[in-house]
Amino acid sequence: MTSCEERDILNGITGAVNPGEVLALMGPSGSGKTTLLNLLGGRLIQSTVSGSITYNDQPYSKFLKSRIGFVTQDDVLFPHLTVKETLTYAARLRLPKVLTRQQKEKRAVDVIYELGLERCQDTMIGGSFVRGVSGGERKRVCIGNEIIINPSLLFLDEPTSGLDSTTALRTIQTLQDIAEVGKTVITTIHQPSSRLFHKFDKLILLGKGSLLYFGKASEAIVYFSSIGCSPLIAMNPAEFLLDLANGNLTDTSVPSELEDKVQMENSETETGNGKPPPAVVHEYLVEAYESRVADTEKKKLMAPLPLDEELKSKVSSSKRQWGASWWQQYCILFCRGIKERKHDYFSWLRITQVLSTAIILGLLWWQSDSKTIRGRQDQAGLLFFIAVFWGFFPVFTAIFTFPQERAMLGKERAADMYRLSAYFLARTTSDLPLDLILPVLFLLVVYFMAGLRLSASHFFLSMLTVFLCIVAAQGLGLAIGATLMDLKRATTLASVTVMTFMLAGGYFVKKVPVFISWIRYMSFNYHTYKLLLKVQYQDIMPTVNGIKTDSGLKEVGALVAMIFGYRFLAYLSL
Repeated sequence: MTSCEERDILNGITGAVNPGEVLALMGPSGSGKTTLLNLLGGRLIQSTVSGSITYNDQPYSKFLKSRIGFVTQDDVLFPHLTVKETLTYAARLRLPKVLTRQQKEKRAVDVIYELGLERCQDTMIGGSFVRGVSGGERKRVCIGNEIIINPSLLFLDEPTSGLDSTTALRTIQTLQDIAEVGKTVITTIHQPSSRLFHKFDKLILLGKGSLLYFGKASEAIVYFSSIGCSPLIAMNPAEFLLDLANGNLTDTSVPSELEDKVQMENSETETGNGKPPPAVVHEYLVEAYESRVADTEKKKLMAPLPLDEELKSKVSSSKRQWGASWWQQYCILFCRGIKERKHDYFSWLRITQVLSTAIILGLLWWQSDSKTIRGRQDQAGLLFFIAVFWGFFPVFTAIFTFPQERAMLGKERAADMYRLSAYFLARTTSDLPLDLILPVLFLLVVYFMAGLRLSASHFFLSMLTVFLCIVAAQGLGLAIGATLMDLKRATTLASVTVMTFMLAGGYFVKKVPVFISWIRYMSFNYHTYKLLLKVQYQDIMPTVNGIKTDSGLKEVGALVAMIFGYRFLAYLSL
């Protein structure tokens, strides 16, 4: 067993940033930049945090979500939406209710031009399987998603990662323009070029979670020279600072205190080039900052801010501000859902899969005869297969719903874009119109090829039965996906469940032992199969394959209960 011990990720960090400033958080990988950014942006549950973070001298409140923009390191976007659609939906969900739809859409267009995205505004975002915009454009769309609300505070996690130096410079220039209008911008940055470095107003340098420097970016080199660490050759100031944060003094003068330490300690701890080891350098830099700068910075921060009470009370308001009413949120998310997923639903692969299965079934059961016992048994086999196929297919489509959109849901809920209930309802209902088109095609082929009962009422009742089965099966898929939120585990559980439901579906085994007979009543295959038999043979035969052909209201009731029950379970899990 591994023992869990607590570790300090951040320690002794002090700083402040004002409107109109760009603050850069720098440090090597694993130094705590993203953790600090998440803390400042209110994205981390602060149970293990000592110290305080204040906004206009007030603690964090939910109201601030509508004043904060947060661009995460990963570009979480819908691949099948265009740049313009992505930003328009964000504007309609996030901008205040007082604006009309036209004003919100105009704001989206303004942001597109502000970020220089006009050339690709009608291009799909794209993803791993879909070609789309370039990496730099994706990053700018993510920034656009956040600046669309005109936030007072903008947080960005490594906005230049993976971009070439010119695109990175353009991105940082955009941030500087945002700050110049009186906004506060805080960004983590990994390895900026010297031109980028000079665009920052303030700098926090972290090393192993400790503060090595906080102050004006332009004065960082001066400060480190004053403690005996100055570059021996002309180099990018950012590279020099990252070397120091890593405890690497190559091409850097060694402070006299450290030189004495190295000479006093025996030669085993000394690295081959006569430089002190990184741990010693780190300790020296932390101590130097604490003894020379930390106290004066803390005193500056302790001075109360010259703010009027109205400003302070605004920040401490605990009321959330939604950009749209519940119904508007539902409608926007419904349209977005259909637009995003119509590509998946109507891919040639899926249409071919359904139609080829239908044609094979039609050929195998070509004009089957319902007048003989043998013919009726054959038809029962076909009806059971239809119940299984349209129970199996939707489960495995619906399983992916929430695990695949987990990152997007997390990101949008953290920004208070919509209520969870509006998202859940829109997500589950936007699948319905798409899910009901393929079964219609399927039944049109199978029903007439197999020579099932030819009358409009029987055809439409069969269709309705299949629809009920699909919506119930979808509910099960949603519930499994939302409960486990892990595709591998969800797929395993679903395949076992669907297999059990199929075996208990009333076709393979008629006489089930009492102690396990309850399983068949939970199986949507069982209820669908019984309903399909009743639709075909009511008024003709009193029983078929051991199943009474009575009214079928019980089965409809059971399927409707499953439709709502599974969905309620999925909602609770979310």
